[in-house]
Amino acid sequence: MIRIQVPATSANLGSGFDSLGIALSLCNQVWMEESDTLEISSKDGVEIPKDESNLIYWAAKQLYEFCGNKMPGLKIIQQNDIPMARGLGSSSACIVAGLLGANRLIGSPLSQQDLINLAAKIEGHPDNTTPAISGGLVASAIEGERVYSVSVPVAENIRFALFIPPFELKTEKARAVLPEQYSRQDAVYNLSRSALMTATLFSGKTENLRVAVQDRLHQPYRSGLISHLDQVFRLSYELGSLGTYVSGAGPTIIAMLDSADTGNFTKYALSHLEEKGIKGWRLEIQKANSNGAQIAID
Repeated sequence: MIRIQVPATSANLGSGFDSLGIALSLCNQVWMEESDTLEISSKDGVEIPKDESNLIYWAAKQLYEFCGNKMPGLKIIQQNDIPMARGLGSSSACIVAGLLGANRLIGSPLSQQDLINLAAKIEGHPDNTTPAISGGLVASAIEGERVYSVSVPVAENIRFALFIPPFELKTEKARAVLPEQYSRQDAVYNLSRSALMTATLFSGKTENLRVAVQDRLHQPYRSGLISHLDQVFRLSYELGSLGTYVSGAGPTIIAMLDSADTGNFTKYALSHLEEKGIKGWRLEIQKANSNGAQIAID
């Protein structure tokens, strides 16, 4: 049985809408092997589909068919540490696990680039699936059916504080509130800041982050879908955030910190939220994951 480890991802990073993404140290684990029947189970008790609608199985089937192989039954065991529908790439992690697992089971006919292209085609955009495969901070663009991407490491002094709320937000709902067109001024505003974000996370020049996260393309339109967003943003900056943004489509909010400041941030963040009547949120401190998805044999 093979074990696939796939990292959580955070897309957009504020200004890099549908183009920037980062892999985090939080990971899902998936065990997979061919079988005569379909058998899907959850190792941690999380409710998951156990039929052919399961996203890992469905993605694996896409790869078998893409490679011209007959789809067998599969035994799939999931450990779901990435919170679902929270803007941390849980769907992308399932897609990547299914593709990488299936590719290994049939002898690895597809290269990493092939897998990146297929994952983005299935997901519809590359900002989560590509860093899940490649690791690191990834800038991506699609031309035709090919993803052009570059993965770079994130400076060691930067940490990511995840404010994970007790409610879900589906990507479809978050995309539905976005406008069809933007002004040239807003496009230039985001382009300049997304370029600054990429260089800043790579170089570690953290004084740029507060400007680099600024956005006019998606966060202003989605803010009404995320309860207490303004309070969480304000609190994060009061406690020393270098730059705060909505992760992916939300509702998780991420504050970037200097690694030396994580202790005080962790100590006070949740208690200050509860003092304001904002309850049920979780806080996790994460590093960037430079390795991306990994496969081992158990």
